[in-house]
Amino acid sequence: MTTGVKPKDLQKQLAGRDLLTLADYSSEEIAYLLDLATDLKIKHKNGELVQPLKGKILGMIFEKSSTRTRVSFESGIYQLGGTGLFLSSKDIQLGRGEPISDTAKVLSGYLDGIMIRTYSQKDVEELAANSSIPVINGLTDLYHPCQVLADLQTIKEVKGSLKKKKIAYIGDGNNMAHSLMIGAAKMGMDISIAAPEEYQPDPAVTEKAKEFADGTEVVITANPIEAVTDADVIYTDVWASMGQESEQANREKAFSEFQVNKQLLSHANSDVTFMHCLPAHRGEEVSAEVIDGKHSVVFQQAENRLHAQKALMVALMG
Repeated sequence: MTTGVKPKDLQKQLAGRDLLTLADYSSEEIAYLLDLATDLKIKHKNGELVQPLKGKILGMIFEKSSTRTRVSFESGIYQLGGTGLFLSSKDIQLGRGEPISDTAKVLSGYLDGIMIRTYSQKDVEELAANSSIPVINGLTDLYHPCQVLADLQTIKEVKGSLKKKKIAYIGDGNNMAHSLMIGAAKMGMDISIAAPEEYQPDPAVTEKAKEFADGTEVVITANPIEAVTDADVIYTDVWASMGQESEQANREKAFSEFQVNKQLLSHANSDVTFMHCLPAHRGEEVSAEVIDGKHSVVFQQAENRLHAQKALMVALMG
């Protein structure tokens, strides 16, 4: 471990916890999860069978469709010896008006953990408040903590460390921007967010991230070149997230100067790494030559969703 707290003590701190936002986790707890993810990834690549969750059941509630979240969690719980149950909101009583509190109490009697991918952060918080088992935020409109755990793991693999590295996020100040700000601040990274003024991150989340920053910077700007100057990592996301399809035309116009392309990369460090949480729209938020080029690690990043989430499930449900 890279921290002063013993791994056994960190495991005890995490057991039975929820993951609603990375703001609730200490830098030492996040570092522990990243180390555990690396260990599980190495063992998986070596063909070792690691099944600490044998007999455990994860319920996976989806109000938003998904590729990476569903496949990584479902594959992950199986690899750890447990079982994953896909629960579409259309198929359970939650989608027909049952109170979230009732659903939480019922599922707590059947399952060992819940992962939910939905719209409202308040719904996830209510689910957690009424559950006696760990609840994992698989994505809301406000936060995407599981993605950022995989992102931090990827940056650590590529750059060797996280501290004092600079990440520049270009585009919509959405749930990815929010979680990246918090994760970067917690782990001693500088972060710059470049977005048009009307699409910048939630000021309350920005202030929270700045409170976590200890000798590092959290910068919000409308200038993409300013954001990527001296950057070690450049990150982007789609301009119109799920549920915002009707805004596509307006957003394309607003973000026309915020595409991550070869010209923008030229202002960053020469060994800059490009990241994207996927799915990507080539020719919109990123050019094909960047996402498919030598600086891109988007598929390594996507694979690490599996390993980071396995670490999370082992820590919370083990």
